[in-house]
Amino acid sequence: MHEKVLVGVFGAPHGVRGEIRVKSYMQNPADIAKHGALTDGAGRAHEMTAVRPLKDDLLVVQIKGVRDRDAAQKLTHEKLYLPREKLPAPEEDEFYCSDLIGLRAETPDGLSLGVIVAVPNYGAGDILEVAPPAGETLLFPFTRATVPAIDIPGGKVIVVPPAEDDADA
Repeated sequence: MHEKVLVGVFGAPHGVRGEIRVKSYMQNPADIAKHGALTDGAGRAHEMTAVRPLKDDLLVVQIKGVRDRDAAQKLTHEKLYLPREKLPAPEEDEFYCSDLIGLRAETPDGLSLGVIVAVPNYGAGDILEVAPPAGETLLFPFTRATVPAIDIPGGKVIVVPPAEDDADA
């Protein structure tokens, strides 16, 4: 299992007093601030001192030590992580997206598609990024229709690739 879990990402500054937008990946977006300081990819700690909802999964936060727009701007696009032990254990049939990284992706017939290397979301839903043994990575929508089974203990997910003629339509 992975030690850190991606829980959000800094967005653009909000105003001129150091506030910054945060996209929260938590089930309840405001919970991102309930577990103490978050770390970025370089291991720097960021403590939220004020949090308010903006819309949907977007928040406006004040970070300790960030007092102006320029300082907030420097944080834009930084990913935010929490140690896994600070998060609740997933319920049955739940998982953290980071648990999928490194799992084998296979068709229902057992044909290997490759290994999951990322679970990005560009705004239209989660995507499984699969690195095949050779060639460019494959992208699959992370939906029940395309990914009907996830077997974390077994180290694999079942992927039903879209039909070729769907791409021509």
